[in-house]
Amino acid sequence: MVQFGSTQMYKIKVFIFFSGIFKAVLFYSQTLVNKNVNAMKEIWKRLFLLLILALAMFATSCREEESVLIESPPGETLEANSSIAGLLRNTAAKDGSDDNIIDNASCISIELPVTVMVDGLEIIVDSQSDFDTIEDIFDEFDDDDDVLEIVFPITIILNDFSEVVIADQDELESFTDDCSGENEIDDDIECADIKYPVTASVFNSNNEIIDTISLSSDEQLYKFIDDLDEDDIVNVNFPITVILFDGTEVQASNLDDLENILENAKDDCDEDDDNDFNDDDCDNCTTDQLSDVLTGCSDWWVDKLERNDQDLEDLYTGYSFNFLVDGTLSAVSSTDSFSGTWETSGSGNSIAVVVNIPNLTDFNATWNLHEIEQNSSESDVDLRLGDDRLRFRTNCASSGGGGTVGVDDTALIQVLTTGDWYVTNYFDDVDETALFDGMVFNFADDGSATANNAGTITNGTWATGSGDETDLELNLNFGMNVPFDELMEDWDVLEATNDIIRLKDISGGDGTTDFLTFERNPSSNGNGGVDLSTIIVDGTWTISSYLDDGIDETANFSAFTFNFDGSGTVVADNGSITNGTWSVQNGDNKFVLDFGAAMPLDEFNDDWDVISVTDTQLELRDVSGGGGGTDTLIFTKQ
Repeated sequence: MVQFGSTQMYKIKVFIFFSGIFKAVLFYSQTLVNKNVNAMKEIWKRLFLLLILALAMFATSCREEESVLIESPPGETLEANSSIAGLLRNTAAKDGSDDNIIDNASCISIELPVTVMVDGLEIIVDSQSDFDTIEDIFDEFDDDDDVLEIVFPITIILNDFSEVVIADQDELESFTDDCSGENEIDDDIECADIKYPVTASVFNSNNEIIDTISLSSDEQLYKFIDDLDEDDIVNVNFPITVILFDGTEVQASNLDDLENILENAKDDCDEDDDNDFNDDDCDNCTTDQLSDVLTGCSDWWVDKLERNDQDLEDLYTGYSFNFLVDGTLSAVSSTDSFSGTWETSGSGNSIAVVVNIPNLTDFNATWNLHEIEQNSSESDVDLRLGDDRLRFRTNCASSGGGGTVGVDDTALIQVLTTGDWYVTNYFDDVDETALFDGMVFNFADDGSATANNAGTITNGTWATGSGDETDLELNLNFGMNVPFDELMEDWDVLEATNDIIRLKDISGGDGTTDFLTFERNPSSNGNGGVDLSTIIVDGTWTISSYLDDGIDETANFSAFTFNFDGSGTVVADNGSITNGTWSVQNGDNKFVLDFGAAMPLDEFNDDWDVISVTDTQLELRDVSGGGGGTDTLIFTKQ
């Protein structure tokens, strides 16, 4: 049996209808030959009325059929200008608050990259991590006037994802002036996100077009909702998953469910629509982290103390503060000693720190923890109370969460001066390890060194010092004879164990990075005999530690698992799939990750230094080219 669709049946009816009209006209025309003129006029009049009646009947029958075709399932129809359509549009609208440190406006975003001048320094902002660089420059000094100037022209992105080229500051302000003020109520919903893709069937009652679409981004959803007409009938396919601000996921089984979820979530978090770039410095702080930092380091001093607009830190020059795990503290100078107590409570940006030193009342208050900042050589704990400030500082870098803090000088000297060493990797733009094949290196306690090439001895020297990007550097000098002139550098020490010493140097000329590895086994590959490209594709990996400039952000990635494919792709899965890329470069000394703009995984977009590799763990480190902060990332195999 042949079955016809609605369009085919329509064409058949049209054909039959006009065939009948044609036959009727032909029949009557033949009978008119013997009729007089008046009779002919009467017949033509009746034919005309018959044609009009037939057309009306035909149109009615087609419209009845059309009404059947577009009937949509009840309860799933998304209508233009409905409450749920507005909620979906506001949820999908582009949030402009991330870059408020640059534009001071939450209803626009500046398209990256953009060049800015920050206190006279040129910064090329090409990722969100560069916002932190700007903040670091602002925070470097407390009493200066921070100035940021945008280098025009720039492109801004509005809430509806449209783009506008801006020529100067006046034109930019014409847009920013239309934004709501800091923390004022606005339309966009930032406390919930739609999990894509979302699919829908579209019916248009005017022209009977049926379409099925798939929406895979906020921009696509926003424009789809914004383009809906009153005549459009949209049937949304369920279930739809909504991701709340705390990462939890809830499912909606129909439009009513979805409307309730978005309505309840829209005011359920702090949208951070202000221009205070410092107010989120402790988003992920915990009381345990603060306790680890305060008790893990000793001899804190007062770097900043301001009470009632009075700078008081000079009164406490020479004082050392020590915090104990039992909640007591001491403040000791060359002439005085004071005892007190400390305690903490709360979480995130609402951690209270109570300091009580009975005889040093300038410190006594219930302070709010503003920031914990750590780098390779020092730690800061910054407390605030309104306009009052208290900042403790120490020359210590407590790990505060399990990350490494560098190589110990004593440990390096002990392994370096024991036994024979071989160059198993030397990478200077290209692999040049072969230059040192067969050479045996020995390092003596007195700072002398030798390189033995089949009985030919080359003398040299070595020394340790403070590294540029790491805690420690190893200075080598075997003279200017080829190939030993290649080794005459101040090498940053990445790793030092009994079996391997891994070094890195950034050229002061062209900024390229060289890598040098000594090992006990001359036939190794520069990574302790471990092939990183082989290990990383074997099994599923998790994040066991991530320190962002000393701040422990491991918890942000606790739900993720990572699978690396031999083709160079990586899949991150926390219930939602994010695809990225990976590669190993510079003789297994660089591990490059790129997850695009997907948050929070964009934190990992970098060319990481490989610190150590085992069958079950990969430790990476990156030093920011802007503020010089050190990030540490550790993958552990499940």
